[in-house]
Amino acid sequence: MSKKKSRALFIFICISPAILLFTVFMVVPTIEVFRMSLYRWGGLSGSKQFVGFDNFKILWNDTDFIQSFQNSVLLIVLVAIITLFFAVFFAAILTRENIMGNNMFRIVFYIPNILSIVVIAGIFSAVYDPEDGLLNSIFGLLSLDSWEQMWLGNHDIVIYSVAGALVWQAIGYYMVMYMSSMASVPASFYEAASLEGAGKIKQFTAITLPLIWNNIRTTLAFYIISTINLSFLLVKAMTGGGPGGTTEVFLSYMYKQAYGNSTYGYGMAIGVVVFTFSFLLAAIISRITKRDVLEY
Repeated sequence: MSKKKSRALFIFICISPAILLFTVFMVVPTIEVFRMSLYRWGGLSGSKQFVGFDNFKILWNDTDFIQSFQNSVLLIVLVAIITLFFAVFFAAILTRENIMGNNMFRIVFYIPNILSIVVIAGIFSAVYDPEDGLLNSIFGLLSLDSWEQMWLGNHDIVIYSVAGALVWQAIGYYMVMYMSSMASVPASFYEAASLEGAGKIKQFTAITLPLIWNNIRTTLAFYIISTINLSFLLVKAMTGGGPGGTTEVFLSYMYKQAYGNSTYGYGMAIGVVVFTFSFLLAAIISRITKRDVLEY
């Protein structure tokens, strides 16, 4: 056997376990979701009725699904914009400024990311408590009684309360990623810009932001995927989809249909829509935010 073939065989042997696991636990289940979306099945009975695209026709006339779709899109937009802003802001401060306790702040910001989503739901349920919660207590101390709310009971603001918990959980994780990118930018760039009279804001927009743009593009896809996944867990633990379905999101509604209402095929149709939506949205954002790679 030639050296080239031996090397190819060795590489194949090394990566074959990963390929096998990916195929068994990712590719096959994804194909199965698409297949089951074409059936009417309760999930437990032995009989399955092929209905083609009927599940999808029902889907677009389902007001509860439309509500969950709107909630998911709202969370993706809010969480992505707010988290991106604060993560980049804090990363720039902790990277560029000589702040006492710099490393401590990094740890403190990152702690929410390692907490269980159930713990986060418990923390924010306590914060939002209308009687003894931290938020209403602060407003009371500041004599802002009109600002006190039923944060998890008001139909108009409850989805924003969920968004707040998601942002709090995510900021530290993305901040660390941006700090890693910012730390690799040569200090000589900032020194040259400073000599030219550029202030810190101008340095950030003209040097830092363009040079970490590829990292930001990558994390935009993470925002979409993580918000869809984590919003399901947070909603299940924090509000249960209430009040009145106003916090239902993609995956919580899919779970309810597939495993709660015994309409498994319909739930899988929702899963197909979620998969397609996530993929297309990530691809569109990646295309829109594409820029020439800056080398240094």
